[in-house]
Amino acid sequence: MESSVSTSDALVRPWRTATIVASFVAVVELVVLLVIGLAVLGGPLLDWAQGSTERQAVPASKERKPAVAAAVRPAPVARTVGAPRLARTETSVLVLNGNGIAGAAAAEAELVRHKGYVLADVGNAARSDYLRSVVMYRPGYKAEATRLARDVRITIVSPLDGLRLNDLMGAHAAVLIGSK
Repeated sequence: MESSVSTSDALVRPWRTATIVASFVAVVELVVLLVIGLAVLGGPLLDWAQGSTERQAVPASKERKPAVAAAVRPAPVARTVGAPRLARTETSVLVLNGNGIAGAAAAEAELVRHKGYVLADVGNAARSDYLRSVVMYRPGYKAEATRLARDVRITIVSPLDGLRLNDLMGAHAAVLIGSK
């Protein structure tokens, strides 16, 4: 009887060991796949989580409005830039309402005009759920945009992000009004 028990234990032990080793390998593979998945999807997921409050809104009317991208990644104004090449009276500005509050773009446009800038146009952005105001500029006009941002007390200056050059309607910079 004892010989039959020890023989069956001898047959079971290699399978038990193999099962434990296979489980360990599977866990290691799972951890590696999770790390790879997090590395590949982590950036877009983080962008999505941070921008979840900036959801795409349907325009109220079918008027042609400049398109603005889903994510505006602005750079702080704190960087030093060269002196502006254009005077305020030569710098053209497009003002877009991105917060949905009626009259916000008109009020900001009046401030921009009062500071001496030329208004290219005033209108609504494609979306009305922007949290922060931003000054965007066409290539070569960073100094003018930085001066404009300082004049209208907007802390974020960025190259064109979501606007095409055609959307600027000839303007050198665009002011996108957010809720803050």
